[in-house]
Amino acid sequence: MRIINNLDDYEILDMANGQKLERWNEVILSRPDPQIIWGVKSRPSLWDSADAMYKRSHTGGGEWYIYNKDMPTSWCVSWEDLTFNLKLMGFKHTGLFPEQSYNWNIIRKKIIAEGDIREVKVLNLFAYTGGASVAALSAGASVVHVDSSRGIVDWAKENVRSSNLDDRPIRYIVDDVVKFVEREIRRGNKYDIIIMDPPSFGRGSNKEIWNIETDLFNLVKLCTELLSDDPIMFLINSYTTGLSMNVLSNILKLTVSKKYDGFIDCDEVGIKMKDSNLVLPCGIFARWERDKYED
Repeated sequence: MRIINNLDDYEILDMANGQKLERWNEVILSRPDPQIIWGVKSRPSLWDSADAMYKRSHTGGGEWYIYNKDMPTSWCVSWEDLTFNLKLMGFKHTGLFPEQSYNWNIIRKKIIAEGDIREVKVLNLFAYTGGASVAALSAGASVVHVDSSRGIVDWAKENVRSSNLDDRPIRYIVDDVVKFVEREIRRGNKYDIIIMDPPSFGRGSNKEIWNIETDLFNLVKLCTELLSDDPIMFLINSYTTGLSMNVLSNILKLTVSKKYDGFIDCDEVGIKMKDSNLVLPCGIFARWERDKYED
């Protein structure tokens, strides 16, 4: 497991009973996490400090309960020189997955290493609020950012502006990912780095259905037609319960590695609880890369 240790504005304060108590800059939240199946709180007194808590409903979904009336409706967190805007969203989210800083670091290093040779072109699919897009822009790449939600793409624009990168070359696309990729193939466009963070299930901008189990392999196979003659990296992230990192690795072996020499790495990412030996698993990744990255 890759343990994330480069976060200043985020930390897990405690974990128990299906909830994690987290500090996001100066805001403290209690949010559900299915991995937390133990019932022992390490620091019971800290839980009273939560500004808000997301509680699941027995009938599905859930809602936020605000305990601090002075809690901001939106606020910022930083990672290195980048700034991201947060707010409480439906279904427990805040607009950022801090464990992805592991991948942001790799993205930046690979782009910077290539910077004297060419402008690196990055395609970010299911790009959400743009953590990876902002990281790539900051390293000097040009980025195409694709998501099916206009509101989420607008949020990504805010993150780019907050990181003072709005003068950098980025295109924002609100579209179904598969349809966009098919059009890019017909246009003959190519990318040096492709990143994707596909959901388990989803709907495109015109209600197209996405199912990771039936659609991911075909999408990755399509995307190999968008890779440049000398690609740098192909990264797949996933939070789908029950999906193994080795499945993602196998997909890359059957697609990208059939066309290009390189290396494949896969693993979990996790965040260590503050002042503890407990680690919370936070998803998986598989990465094809031309040049092997050493952590």
